[in-house]
Amino acid sequence: MASFEITGGRRLKGEIVPQGAKNEALQVLCAVLLTGEKVRIEHVPDIRDVNKLIDLLKLLGVSVREDHSALCESGRAFEFQADEVNLDVLASPEYREQAGTLRGSIMLVGPLLARFGQAVVPQPGGDKIGRRRLDTHFIGMERLGATVDYKRGAYTVNAKRLKGCYMLLDEASVTGTANIVMAAVMAKGTTTIMNAACEPYVYQLCTMLNAMGAKISGVGSNLLTIRGVKELHGCTHRLLPDMIEVGSFIGMAAMTQSDLTIKNAQVQHLGLIPQVFRRLGIEVWQKGDDLYVPAQEHYEIERFMDGSIMTVADAPWPGFTPDLISIALVVATQAKGSVLIHQKMFESRLFFVDKLIDMGAQIILCDPHRATVIGLDREHKLRGVRMTSPDIRAGVALLIAALSAEGKSRIDNIEQIDRGYQHIDERLRRLGADIRRI
Repeated sequence: MASFEITGGRRLKGEIVPQGAKNEALQVLCAVLLTGEKVRIEHVPDIRDVNKLIDLLKLLGVSVREDHSALCESGRAFEFQADEVNLDVLASPEYREQAGTLRGSIMLVGPLLARFGQAVVPQPGGDKIGRRRLDTHFIGMERLGATVDYKRGAYTVNAKRLKGCYMLLDEASVTGTANIVMAAVMAKGTTTIMNAACEPYVYQLCTMLNAMGAKISGVGSNLLTIRGVKELHGCTHRLLPDMIEVGSFIGMAAMTQSDLTIKNAQVQHLGLIPQVFRRLGIEVWQKGDDLYVPAQEHYEIERFMDGSIMTVADAPWPGFTPDLISIALVVATQAKGSVLIHQKMFESRLFFVDKLIDMGAQIILCDPHRATVIGLDREHKLRGVRMTSPDIRAGVALLIAALSAEGKSRIDNIEQIDRGYQHIDERLRRLGADIRRI
């Protein structure tokens, strides 16, 4: 098990390019199963979860070729061809083991069901951040005419022919919407999905599917209409920059008093992210498609217009993404002022604050969903400690805290961070960070 050793207190400077979007990658990589023709995907991040999914596709018989001429700091390019998929693999112990360690494997169900009429997926793993039910996925499949059977920790889904219908999703689940859309693109008739998630990830997936020959309208809204087609074709698709990385870098710049430019941030797809960090007092300037965060000695949290304490809460898109709640919380520890952090979606995501308290942060954990942060305005710097990364986003929040802290910190279980952030130690060293992998 690897760890990061970080000596904090160093100001960073320079430019950084966000990786391709992890959450988008996990969707569009599964979509290559919808056609036997070649699909090229560019800007693919080199992270553990994405690499695990690529290995899973290979296990299913998908031909995968990496275009090494396209390699750059921000990602890779691959050509996929699913013309010889071996469905017998679905019953193998190797498939069950590999798919069971990756939450993104759930999105194999939609394309396998649409093209081959059957799918098997074990209860998937992923971050231990609270209850993450899969009902939306499978209720949607059943509405399209599939049968779902859950036995011995695995879901088996079958359908001779999917048929379009109207459905109102019980929650605006991003992965649930993606899975149902991929199942519906080759269903007979028209499918209407109300309360669909409209995150940029779903927008990108629908754009890619339309380029493959699907007929999806309402893309980018919460009402999707899908007219089924008989087959899909190959295409070329480029992933968006990872908006969670962009938000993480904004927070990192503020905490370390650094002068940082985030290149090609695709600002139009960031939603409220820059605005929320500005409300925490951070200067974020847009320069074309780049974001520039100047070095700040101090930053002060705004109050609401009536003078009451600011609340930062997550919400479905276009609200503030829950994946950045941990970053907003750690940034607030060195701000001037106080803020209530409200994590609505996952009941275990705030439990990492005990590590920040050990570092000297002033935080009151009100309940599993809410924490009040009393900003120290840099009067009392955080101190380096040894800690363990509990999940991807909390791990990076702790990394940001360590970069700003006095003394040396060690973060164990950094495989969690590697699941979502590519070569983060190498990229931070280029900016001047004192971080090494041990």
